[in-house]
Amino acid sequence: QVQLVESGGGLVQAGGSLRLSCAASGRTGSSSSYAMGWFRQAPGKEREFVAAISWSGGNTFYADSVKGRFTISRDNAKNTVYLQMNSLKVEDTAVYYCAAATRYSVVSNSPNYWGQGTQVTVSS
Repeated sequence: QVQLVESGGGLVQAGGSLRLSCAASGRTGSSSSYAMGWFRQAPGKEREFVAAISWSGGNTFYADSVKGRFTISRDNAKNTVYLQMNSLKVEDTAVYYCAAATRYSVVSNSPNYWGQGTQVTVSS
């Protein structure tokens, strides 16, 4: 089992920045390598993929809607993954979820573990 706890959400004006963090605990030793991802769910909408990163950090990919504005990174020594969000837009308002997957190839659509989410609100 892996437990994921997000933090860093809040209220920010359009054009501003936030950095989300996701701390992992449980089976996070070197023998349990997880790809990590961020998802979001806006009110009345389905949860959508935002960004993903491989265990090594050498591979990343992003949803088109955030490409060039968001950056995913990780610090395996701290068992933490980050999502740096710049040039935020009102439409980025959502609950952001951290997720972990045993394989990078499935992290964007069927992760194994989910966090509880953190609210990000972007005001105009």
